[in-house]
Amino acid sequence: MEPMLFNGNMLLAILLFSIGAFGFLWKQDAIGMFLCIELMLNASNLAFVSFAQALGRPEGVAAFIFILTVAAAEAGVGLALFIKVFSEKDTIETDTMSMLHD
Repeated sequence: MEPMLFNGNMLLAILLFSIGAFGFLWKQDAIGMFLCIELMLNASNLAFVSFAQALGRPEGVAAFIFILTVAAAEAGVGLALFIKVFSEKDTIETDTMSMLHD
């Protein structure tokens, strides 16, 4: 892989991860936080694939497949929880929810 392409990919991964981390800390609703976590997972996927291609090693692609599987499972379980909480509380804002404390 060309060094310029690798540097661009890593810069993009750092930027996406930073946006996701900042958004997770800034958002008040659960779906926004959920989307920011997904953004951080995709940034780590980009970094793993970039390193795998630059080093010519298959481990990065294996990590990509594992993270993609975890993200898909997280999406299914997370959205099911959001639907359940919204049907009971009529909100998914994290400041107003106290259902998980009981």
